[in-house]
Amino acid sequence: MDFIDEKIEKYAYDHTQPESELLNRLEKETWDTLEIPQMLTGRIEGRFLKLLVQISNAHSVLEIGTFSGFGSLNMAEGLPDDGILVTCDIDPDSCKVARKYFEESPHGKKISLMEGPALESIEKLHGPIDLVFIDADKINYQNYFEAVLPKVRQGGLIVVDNVLWSGSVLNPKDESSIAIHNFNEAVSKDPRVEGVLLTVRDGIFCLRKK
Repeated sequence: MDFIDEKIEKYAYDHTQPESELLNRLEKETWDTLEIPQMLTGRIEGRFLKLLVQISNAHSVLEIGTFSGFGSLNMAEGLPDDGILVTCDIDPDSCKVARKYFEESPHGKKISLMEGPALESIEKLHGPIDLVFIDADKINYQNYFEAVLPKVRQGGLIVVDNVLWSGSVLNPKDESSIAIHNFNEAVSKDPRVEGVLLTVRDGIFCLRKK
C-alpha cells in the first residue's frame, strides 16, 4: 500500500480508536510467526469494520478470509452478545493462531471458524446474513460475491477488501490485479447492489444489497 502517503496513514492511525491489548498481542504474533503478515487487517480497517457492524445493527456476519483473526475479533466486538460471526479460511497455520486468540477473547464465543475452501463452506450456510466481509484470494472475488449475494438480506452489506491492490488496478497486468479490476467493473454496474469504492488502506468496496 505504498501509494498512500505514510504521514497521512500514520495521522489516521493515531486518530483511530486503539485496539485492545489482546489484539496488540495478536498483531505482534502475526508479524513474528506468519508468512505475509501485511495481510493483517490492522487498526484503521479493523475499527472501520467494527463500526460497520454496529451501525448496520448486524447480528450475523460472514467473513471470507480469516488470516490470524484480527478482523474477525474487531467485528465480533461490534456484535451484540447473541450475534454470530462465521469466518472461513483454508490455511491451517493462520487458523491455529486465530483459534488461540478467539479462545482467549471474551468475544470469541460469537465466532465460528470453518476451515477449508470458502466456496464449499458458503454452500453449507443459510441466510439471512447481515454483513459479509470478503478478503481472500483475489481471483475468486466474483465467485465469492455471487455465492453470498443470495444469502444476504435485503439492505445487507457486502464489504470487499484490497480493491485498489496498491494502485495496480489502474494498469492491471498480473492475474490478481486483472481479477480485482474485472470485479470492480462488474459490481459497479450490477443492478442488484449499490456501492461506493473507498480509498481506505488498500481500497474497500462497500456494497448494499437492494
